[in-house]
Amino acid sequence: MTQGTIYGVGLGPGSQDLMSVRADRLIRGASHVAYFRKKGRTGHARGIVEGMLAPEVTELAMEYPVTTEIPFDDPRYNELLANFYERSVALLIELAEAGRDVVVLCEGDPFFYGSFMHLYTRLLDRVPVSVVPGITGMSAAWTATGQPITWGDDILTVVMATLPEATLAARIAETDALVVMKIGRNLDKLRRALAQAGREDDAWLIEYAAMRQERVQPFNDVGESVPYFSIVLIHGHGRRP
Repeated sequence: MTQGTIYGVGLGPGSQDLMSVRADRLIRGASHVAYFRKKGRTGHARGIVEGMLAPEVTELAMEYPVTTEIPFDDPRYNELLANFYERSVALLIELAEAGRDVVVLCEGDPFFYGSFMHLYTRLLDRVPVSVVPGITGMSAAWTATGQPITWGDDILTVVMATLPEATLAARIAETDALVVMKIGRNLDKLRRALAQAGREDDAWLIEYAAMRQERVQPFNDVGESVPYFSIVLIHGHGRRP
């Protein structure tokens, strides 16, 4: 029997009309669709494709055993997630070996800070795997500001707000253009790091880029909390004609 293929399909930042033609075709034609979600939630990836799935599709919800309940540097965190990914991979391999193709929904781009990468490295060389790239959330975010993110020889740095405060401040100070992701509970730390780097006046916060709830505001106007789907930007001002 010919093995099925596991497709990691990038959905883009959250709007169906920003998906690639290939992603749209695979999703609408899928007999099996898998996606990550937090227990008790629909899952953002699943929400993006609402109305696109075939009536007879089989849905495979992969529920994270942990998200923010314990610190990510706790040894239990990696152990729980590693076991979760192994179980998910075992199911996908079982389906592929039975000749089934499976579309795994991936927010943004599958190879850019996404959960699919942890499946990909475990599936590789065991069953056929194909990756469909997607528009990243950060691309949608800087487009929402109406300003180019980089010019000429600008250096763009992408950092996670989960990094230590001193590391954040150093990276922010040394780069021309900046993208900060995974803000959430790290908002106050990021605020201090921007101030230490002297760049808080240059920063913008974008919530829900390319989605219905999209909001763009100067970082200095941000309140005490931000949604999970938030990105902070600093635009470059490099060489230009």
